[in-house]
Amino acid sequence: MKAKAMVVAGVMSGTSADGVDVAICRIAPGAREGDGPRVRLIGLLETAYPRAVRVAVLRVMEGEALTATELSRLNWRLGEIYADCVEKAAEIFGVRVGLVGCHGQTVHHEARARVRSTWQMGEAAVVAERMRCPVVSDFRPADVAAGGEGAPLVPMLDWCLFRSAKVGRVLLNLGGIANVTAIQAGGGLEDVMAFDTGPGNMVVDHCMERIFGRAYDKNGSVARRGRVLRGMVERLMRERYFAVQPPKSCGREEFGAGFAARFLKMCKGARPEDVIATATALTAESVVGAYRDFVRERLREAKTEVFVAGGGARNGTLMGMLREGFAEMSVRVRAMEELGVPAQAKEGVAFALLAWLTWNRRVGNVPAATGASRAVVLGKVSFG
Repeated sequence: MKAKAMVVAGVMSGTSADGVDVAICRIAPGAREGDGPRVRLIGLLETAYPRAVRVAVLRVMEGEALTATELSRLNWRLGEIYADCVEKAAEIFGVRVGLVGCHGQTVHHEARARVRSTWQMGEAAVVAERMRCPVVSDFRPADVAAGGEGAPLVPMLDWCLFRSAKVGRVLLNLGGIANVTAIQAGGGLEDVMAFDTGPGNMVVDHCMERIFGRAYDKNGSVARRGRVLRGMVERLMRERYFAVQPPKSCGREEFGAGFAARFLKMCKGARPEDVIATATALTAESVVGAYRDFVRERLREAKTEVFVAGGGARNGTLMGMLREGFAEMSVRVRAMEELGVPAQAKEGVAFALLAWLTWNRRVGNVPAATGASRAVVLGKVSFG
């Protein structure tokens, strides 16, 4: 089947469980054989989850015992929400969507356990019926079945869109979990390195909810008023996950409510602002430390730039900490927008691309990043 240009909606709801991003894209084959697909963002729609849905999602994520009835209803409710969001985005941007890539809501991801498993909720058949077009969903399992971590899956987009012949690039995404893609100057797909560095916004958000009753630290304003407890950050950086060699992935199983509760207990007696500042510094140090320990040597021959995407890119205090940490290694931190993609749109665009690749029977994982034994076609297709 010859690949053709399509309007594709990429649907992303991340580990922060704050809502849904729909990136409407036009994707076409590359101009020459061997070129990656051409991807153009038409528009982005951001929609917050209804509070009751977010609470239900977080309950599942944190391992609460729910009945089969509750889980089934949530799965279908999420499908309706995703369909609503895609339908609205198509209307706003005046397009007819021909394909949807729906990542779903990750509620469990354990790729290193004795019984390896991953689970994304959100009934794709609902989206396919409402939009009357094919939907590719459930992207992770094929990579996990091939021995990979099932994450990160964004490196295919990073390599297709953002590689440079002259400069080494690190694409950092600050969602609930932080992940990086490192691309050598002039390197091929087989040279790409990508992995989860640890918590992104997850620990900060949990502490904000517990202490201040707010979902997140807007622009890092609370952290800015606090003092970082350096000894605490150094102690936490000795946690096992940070020392594990890539490829590796993590989620709420490692840095969710259990970790946050332990963190808050360790901070007992500290000022609330200092707790948030310390949680923010933990994210910054885990990212900078991951670059220093695992990435810097690989990119040593080229000038290196870090481009930041995800919700955490809006946290001015976190961005300041990252700039300071990377400056010590003569690495410049820049905004994702400088590469032509809004920070919040990147993951939605990635799943639009992965859906297009799947629909055209092309591989979507990067084994060098996930640790899979081979490149595989990702996802499951629901025909509209």
